[in-house]
Amino acid sequence: MSDSNRKLDRQGEADKYLEFALGSEFFALPLLMVREVIPLPETTPIPKAPAHFVGIMNLRGQVISIIDLRAKLKTKSKIGNEEEAVVIAAIGELSIGVVVDSVTRVLALYGDQIAQVPQVDSQVSTKFIQGVYKKEDTLTMLLDVAGLLDVKDLALIQREKKAA
Repeated sequence: MSDSNRKLDRQGEADKYLEFALGSEFFALPLLMVREVIPLPETTPIPKAPAHFVGIMNLRGQVISIIDLRAKLKTKSKIGNEEEAVVIAAIGELSIGVVVDSVTRVLALYGDQIAQVPQVDSQVSTKFIQGVYKKEDTLTMLLDVAGLLDVKDLALIQREKKAA
């Protein structure tokens, strides 16, 4: 059965994800979490913050913490990247900005198109990966932003939000 015929036979609606590139790798966030995509803004650094925290910014009166996902996930950025963008995502009541190399597309995925997270060495945490989408020769990791941020990250974000 071809891909287009299989889509017609599926029950329910597809889940939508915003796909983006970090270096040569692809990741995606659930589209319902994404509030907007903006160019990389001027930020105010946070003293003594972890290396993956870029700083904070004012977005229409709301203070938003900005995290560089490349640093957090230990991926290499594209060299000479002029397409950098910030994806503003909502985690419950909290909004956070994540720096990405470029936004590539919106994916509409059905459950049978998403593979389970592969088993890896126990030293490597995969709690922030919800699943993997395979298309031809590329893999897109579906991220759970809340799982990606550890307790220290969330505490820092909450503290900066209260300070503003």
